[in-house]
Amino acid sequence: MKQIPAPVNPTMLNWAIARSRKDIDELAKKRELRNLEAWLKEEKTPTVSQLMVLAEATHTTFGRFLQPEPPSDELPILDFRIKDITADPPSADLIDTIYAMQRRQAWLSEERNKRCGWDEFDFVGSATLQDDIPIEIGQKMRSTLKLADGWASEAKTWQHAINYLRDHLEQQGIMVVINGVVGNNTSRKLDVNEFRGFALSDKYAPLIFVNGADVKAAQMFTLAHELAHLWLGSKGEGMSGDVVMLDNQDSQVEMFCNKAAAEFLVPAQELQERWSDGEISHIEEDLARDFKVSPIVIMWRAMDIRLISRDYFNAFYEVYIREERAKKPAKGGNFYNTQNARLGKEFAAAVFCAAAEMRLSYKEAQRLTDLRGNAFTKYARKLGIYM
Repeated sequence: MKQIPAPVNPTMLNWAIARSRKDIDELAKKRELRNLEAWLKEEKTPTVSQLMVLAEATHTTFGRFLQPEPPSDELPILDFRIKDITADPPSADLIDTIYAMQRRQAWLSEERNKRCGWDEFDFVGSATLQDDIPIEIGQKMRSTLKLADGWASEAKTWQHAINYLRDHLEQQGIMVVINGVVGNNTSRKLDVNEFRGFALSDKYAPLIFVNGADVKAAQMFTLAHELAHLWLGSKGEGMSGDVVMLDNQDSQVEMFCNKAAAEFLVPAQELQERWSDGEISHIEEDLARDFKVSPIVIMWRAMDIRLISRDYFNAFYEVYIREERAKKPAKGGNFYNTQNARLGKEFAAAVFCAAAEMRLSYKEAQRLTDLRGNAFTKYARKLGIYM
C-alpha cells in the first residue's frame, strides 16, 4: 500500500507532544514513531498513517496537525493556580476533562431547569470577596450541608468521610466528580502537580471536580475548597492548583476559599478546644485523623489562629511533603464503586432514566457517562434502572 506523505509544521508536533506531557523517547518506542526526532528536525516527513498514530498517542485530533500554527491553548475557565504552574500550557488530559464536565453540567442543568422545574440554588454566587468573611462562609457551608459538629471523627477512614461528604453534597444538588483519570481511560492519568480540582458554577447544576489521583486527606480539603468556589459563583468558577499549600498570595479568590474550607473542615473553636499546650510532635496526626484532613491543614489552621508560629509550620510543611512524595500510590478499587465517584449517583441516575425513557439516545448517554456496552447497562442496574 502506497504511503502518503503528510508535511507538517514541526511546531505543531512539539505542541502536541508538550500538551500530552509525554517524553519524546517514550513516544519513539512505538514502531510507527521511531523517526519522530527526524520529523522534528525536518530531516524526514511522516506519512498520514504515522501521523494518525502520533495523534492518538498525544490525544490530539488529526486535523490539528494540518494547521500552520498551534492554537492558543487557554483554559476554558478561570485559572487560580500559582504562576509557576500556569507557565506551562494545559495538558490534553486537563482540557478534555474540563470539556467533558461542561457537557455533563450543561445537560443536567437543562434537564433540571426545563424538564423537572427545579428552583435555582440560592447558595451559588451568594458570597462576595468584598462583603463576606470567609470564616462565616465556611460556617454557612456546613449549615447548608446539615453537617453536625464532629461528623468527620465518626467516620472510620478518610474514604468513609469522603463518601459521607460527597453524599451530603449530592443531596444538595451539587454534582461531585472524583476521578484520577480522563473518563474511564486508565492510561490517561491526571497529574496532581498540574491541578487539584476545579469548580463550575451553575444555578441548577453546580459542579465540583476533584483530582482522584491525590491522597485522600488532600481530596477532603479540595472538596471543601471547591465548594467555597461555588459560593462565590461565576467569579469563583475556575481551576485550583496546590490548595493544600493554603497560602496562595497570587489569588485573593484562592485565599478566601482556603479560609472558608479550613473553617468548614476544622472549625477554629473545635480545634482550640482539642489543642494541647504540651508536646505537639504527634498532635497533628491525631487531629488530622479525627477531622479527616491532611496534617498540613491542621497545622496551617493552628498557625492561622496563632497556636503555632509560621516558622514552625514552614518547617513541618517541608518534611511532610518530602515524606508524602516518597510513598507509593494506592491501588484502584472496584470498577462499579469507582463509578459512584467518577460520575456521581445523582447525575448517572438522571442520564440512565432519560435514556430508558428514550428522551436521550443511548449514544449520547454513553458519551456523557464515558461508559460503553455491558459496563453501561450493568452500572444502570446497580442504580436500580433497567434499560
